Amino acid sequence: MIHTIPHYLAISPTLATSGQPRAEHFTWIQQAGYKTVINLAPVDSGYSLINEADLVTEQGMDYVYIPVIWENPTLENFATFVQAIEARKEQKKWVHCAMNMRVSAFIYLYNCLYNKMSEAEAKIKLETIWTPNKVWQNYINNVFQKGI
Repeated sequence: MIHTIPHYLAISPTLATSGQPRAEHFTWIQQAGYKTVINLAPVDSGYSLINEADLVTEQGMDYVYIPVIWENPTLENFATFVQAIEARKEQKKWVHCAMNMRVSAFIYLYNCLYNKMSEAEAKIKLETIWTPNKVWQNYINNVFQKGI
């Protein structure tokens, strides 16, 4: 059933991404063995569930909230994301935002900088979801330049 969650994309056996899950989807995510849900969408994004943290923790999963402003992603946002992923490296993680665009950009960067995946291979996953706009392409370039 998890494959029906909007913009779902399996990245690896321990990592999946999506757009905003509905309340009932968190049961499916937990039943699929995921231990942590990481949300990159600010609660005021228009897509978010106000009680998402409660929905996730009621399923016995950890909840990590990293609000990334669409028009202004920061280097700190990505650094916090990397810390959350690295702390749960062996654990199954579900990462989402409103439409899986923020997430796909962060996963692209993570795969290139930390998983040592080639940019070409990482870009296939990124472009399965979208081609970054100017703001996000500049952000990606900035993260690469800073080498976070």
